Amino acid sequence: MIAALTFGSAAAFSPAVPAQRVRSVASSPQMMNKAELEAFAVECNPVLGFWDPLNLADAPLWQQDQEAVIGWLRHAEIKHSRVAMAAFVGYIVHANGIKFGVPGPQSVVADGLSAPEVWDAIPFLAKLQIIGAIGVLEHISEDKNFLEADGMKHYMRGGKPGYFPTFKANVHPMPLNLWDPFGFSKKLTAEQKAKKLVAETNNGRLAMLGLFGFLSESKIPGSVPLLSGIIKPYDGDYMQPFLPTGPDASFWFLGNVWS
Repeated sequence: MIAALTFGSAAAFSPAVPAQRVRSVASSPQMMNKAELEAFAVECNPVLGFWDPLNLADAPLWQQDQEAVIGWLRHAEIKHSRVAMAAFVGYIVHANGIKFGVPGPQSVVADGLSAPEVWDAIPFLAKLQIIGAIGVLEHISEDKNFLEADGMKHYMRGGKPGYFPTFKANVHPMPLNLWDPFGFSKKLTAEQKAKKLVAETNNGRLAMLGLFGFLSESKIPGSVPLLSGIIKPYDGDYMQPFLPTGPDASFWFLGNVWS
């Protein structure tokens, strides 16, 4: 995960690449070889271009061929980008004390907490539900049956990195899909989709940097001068997301299973 995040963020920082290498590959976001990956990096940022100091694109991860490895790296970057964009907005929402107007886990969260303190205050069982729901979505995104129902393949086997299946293969009827539930993208041309793919990639990379700026400033006040005095300090531990600080802390028992 860390390596994938490094690849995703690092790809946004590189010396310029000669213009003759630039060609539109975003319009066909299927599996790429390294040359196409380099061209896509230039499309995302012609000034910075492509930079892969760890040579991840050439690494035979899990004894897979280069296109499969690049497919995994691109999917990982897109996934991290989407999570980071949601987390960036979520951090701002919670930092400003905005709550849903209906009963839920947020009902037991006190006012005036910083964004990470809001997570700490959520009941442990509620956290498990959140992680469980994410696990279900993760399974759907990788499941062969869901992909084949849409006429798609796995992103390491000729499919589209970042593609999230519809719920056609779901045993329970679902009124809306997770991705584009209202079908706004159906009428987009290939060129429009290519432009949006580049925008999503750049926005995701920026969101990853922005989110880490929030986290850094909260742990080391003054480390991000632009955020100094804006982001509240946090004395918790980001690396222990299930630290039992919620109302049902006494229910914490999983940590003793292996002790």
